[in-house]
Amino acid sequence: MTDSSIGRERLARRMARGAQFLGSDVAILCGAMSWVSERNLVAAISNAGGFGLIACGAMSPELLDAEIAGTKALTGRPFGVNLITMHPQLFDLIEVCARHRVSHVVLAGGLPPAGSLDAIKGNGAKLICFAPALALAKKLIRSGVDALVIEGMEAGGHIGPVSTSVLAQEILPEVAADVPVFVAGGIGRGEAIAGYLDMGAAGVQLGTRFVCAAESIAHPNFKKAFLRASARDAVASVQVDPRLPVIPVRALKNAGTELFTAKQREVAQALDEGGIEMAEAQLQIEHYWAGALRRAVIDGDVEHGSLMAGQSVGMVTREEPVAEIVATLMVEAAHALEKRAG
Repeated sequence: MTDSSIGRERLARRMARGAQFLGSDVAILCGAMSWVSERNLVAAISNAGGFGLIACGAMSPELLDAEIAGTKALTGRPFGVNLITMHPQLFDLIEVCARHRVSHVVLAGGLPPAGSLDAIKGNGAKLICFAPALALAKKLIRSGVDALVIEGMEAGGHIGPVSTSVLAQEILPEVAADVPVFVAGGIGRGEAIAGYLDMGAAGVQLGTRFVCAAESIAHPNFKKAFLRASARDAVASVQVDPRLPVIPVRALKNAGTELFTAKQREVAQALDEGGIEMAEAQLQIEHYWAGALRRAVIDGDVEHGSLMAGQSVGMVTREEPVAEIVATLMVEAAHALEKRAG
């Protein structure tokens, strides 16, 4: 066996569990990025051997229905749908996924609400949840989830407080034997993928690395901002009022960062004056992000929109087809594993 084939064989062996679980060639999930992870990018990733995920975000059931149908028209390969737990029509969205026989559903943004787990699994879909801490990972496994994503604070968009490397060390040795675990946050090269697979991960999830794919519909201005940025440009948002349940968001610094601070003050004032309830305050913040992200991704307003990006953005250096990105990651990972024993 040549060196390169040894590396490829080792990589295939380490990725086998994750790939089998997903029904894909390689155990690489594409992160669900609102407005970016739509039919074109999702289908391209699945067609390239990875696993695409539709970002449902704030979509209505009708819009999700159309998006799944549109994706099916572009690929015959498996793909999944990412649903936000706080969506007011969550159970209707689950029903849309069931109707389309979507094979994998990811629930993001908090613990699965009562009944959602049974609704998803009862329809025959595999359920994947995010576990930002070991105790939560164990709780989710006990409740019957089929796989976990552990995402560190280097990721783009909504983030937790702990880094990927620490989460991987805490969680993988404890639960990787029980369910497939996918590691996410700050992954930009194949060497990091190889490292997490060696630690027991079944696969990885990448978002930022795919934003500038040729098949991504992100506005040229949005892509340009990514290509110019370095890791230190992707900063976490600041929480203005401790009462506001604002999950920090990592994005490239721009005028929109200041606009979010102002939006928080406005919502906090409405809370003070009794104009809105806490749940409504949280929804207003979420809707703000959805709108700000759309302005940047779709309209190209990179000044006032939200440029959600992970710290791996510095490793995104050119626009290229999804198939090339996946192939590069796999070559880098195989090369890293070549040098290791066994």
